[in-house]
Amino acid sequence: MGSASRPHYILLPVSPLFIAFSLTCAFMLNLLPWGQWVGAPDFVALCLVFWGIQQPRKVGIGVAFSMGLLMDVHDATLLGEHALSYTLLSYLAIMIHRRVLWFPVVTQAMHVFPLLVLAQAIQAVVRFMAIGRAPPWLHFIDSAVAVALWPLISWLLLAPQRRAIDRDHTRPI
Repeated sequence: MGSASRPHYILLPVSPLFIAFSLTCAFMLNLLPWGQWVGAPDFVALCLVFWGIQQPRKVGIGVAFSMGLLMDVHDATLLGEHALSYTLLSYLAIMIHRRVLWFPVVTQAMHVFPLLVLAQAIQAVVRFMAIGRAPPWLHFIDSAVAVALWPLISWLLLAPQRRAIDRDHTRPI
């Protein structure tokens, strides 16, 4: 049936503090020890793609570069590895943001998947050029897990914008 059966919400403007809070939470989730497990998604990359699609004027390439440097320092990887991949990831998310917003959440996830795989491929190429060793192919499962989380992340990060401005119990909206 398509988009005619889906409800359309008029979203409130997003608070810059909420964006900062969500990026901080994503960074904290990446700090947890499960980050080295196979299949552990990169929450910062997922959050950057989400905000790059939803709010491209508020979360841009500069924020992505800064978050990438923070992740490089945390992971003790080659300085600029995450910064490069997050910057390109953010740029591509901003490029496709108008198109992706027209689709339902599952189709959005299919658009986000190649971006996340490309970001991981860039990290793998940089790592290969620096140390001569590429990560195993299971490394790319992280992107599939992140895309599986896309509907949940979208719902969570858009929830504060869906509330009514002035609550009236007689109106359903």
